[in-house]
Amino acid sequence: MAGMGSSNYWEDLRKQARQLENELDLKLVSFSKLCTTYNSSRDARSDTTPLLNNSTQDRMFDTMSVEMEQLLAKLVTVNDKMAEYTTAPGTASLNAALMHTLQRHRDILQDYTHEFHKTKGNFLAIREREDLLGSVRKDIEMYKSGSGVNNRRTELFLKEHEHLRNSDRLMDDTISIAMATKENMTSQRGVLKSIQSRVNTLANRFPAINSLIQRINLRKRRDSLILGTVIGVCTVLLLLYAFH
Repeated sequence: MAGMGSSNYWEDLRKQARQLENELDLKLVSFSKLCTTYNSSRDARSDTTPLLNNSTQDRMFDTMSVEMEQLLAKLVTVNDKMAEYTTAPGTASLNAALMHTLQRHRDILQDYTHEFHKTKGNFLAIREREDLLGSVRKDIEMYKSGSGVNNRRTELFLKEHEHLRNSDRLMDDTISIAMATKENMTSQRGVLKSIQSRVNTLANRFPAINSLIQRINLRKRRDSLILGTVIGVCTVLLLLYAFH
């Protein structure tokens, strides 16, 4: 009964960890979208419209940051409890499998923490840049209203400002493409980790499969060496033929 209770406690911790990881994954996707849409919402507003959209997005950013920090803290606590369980009496026979599972959850926690801080830093950088551009636009409008004359100097200044805005928009498009690519790669990495974990589990349970996988890997390395040797020989022969 004690062993059954310990097993249930471990499974309950794993269930909590998976639930927190799923919540963090969804929050990170929404957090990334908030970062990419921040600049476009400001460009879309008119000069007479208050900064309502960006004020709302700033509040969303602060709220989501707090929520994600709380989720990360909870996941750290669950991982710590799992680590304590692996050192508890009566788990020595299962320690290898428990440590493998614990390491997987620690890696996921590290990845989510890194992505959160990176996305948060990108958002703050974009907001700072947008605040600076907004200040420049305000200075331009004040200059135009104060002078009352559209002279050559003002036109050149406006053209330069428009060029900067176009360059900034191009940079934002590039950032959006890069973040979309990052989301796809993160999703693919999770799938590959899951597949690798299942293969390792099967290999540990069935030594015959593990032996077969090792033979396949050895054959792949042998074929790679043979192919590399053939390519090297062909390259040398081509070079000798070319210089004679």
